[in-house]
Amino acid sequence: MDKTLEAQILKILAEHRIMTLATLRPDGWPQATTVGYVSLGLTLYFLCALDSQKAANLARDGRVSVTIDHDTSDLMAITGLSMAARAERVTDPAEGARILALMPLKYPEETTLPMPMPEPDQVAIFRLTPTVISVLDYTKGFGHSELVTL
Repeated sequence: MDKTLEAQILKILAEHRIMTLATLRPDGWPQATTVGYVSLGLTLYFLCALDSQKAANLARDGRVSVTIDHDTSDLMAITGLSMAARAERVTDPAEGARILALMPLKYPEETTLPMPMPEPDQVAIFRLTPTVISVLDYTKGFGHSELVTL
């Protein structure tokens, strides 16, 4: 991957904290939800309730689509990314604890959390490993995107 494009992807991941995650429901229809995330390199992590529809969907099929972007009043300033990724449940308690410790860092303006962070066994934590990333950057022209296959 081109280093400039990789830097742009990492910048987008670092500057945002929520994403739209699409999983596949049992009837085959996609289900899009908004979730918070943290990233380590190009790998994204999110958590959800153990009994959530997302967790059930991912137990059946680990393929997901993700978008990360922001609202802008300038059409030609639209930037963001979408990705196809494989979701895997994090089962290692040490990895889970590390990810849970990173989550509050996405909200530096919060001095205290409204509730205690859960323990790794109290939530479902998923690791998203991208297979394809599309970087959208209208500052380079209307509809401009660059595709990266990993």
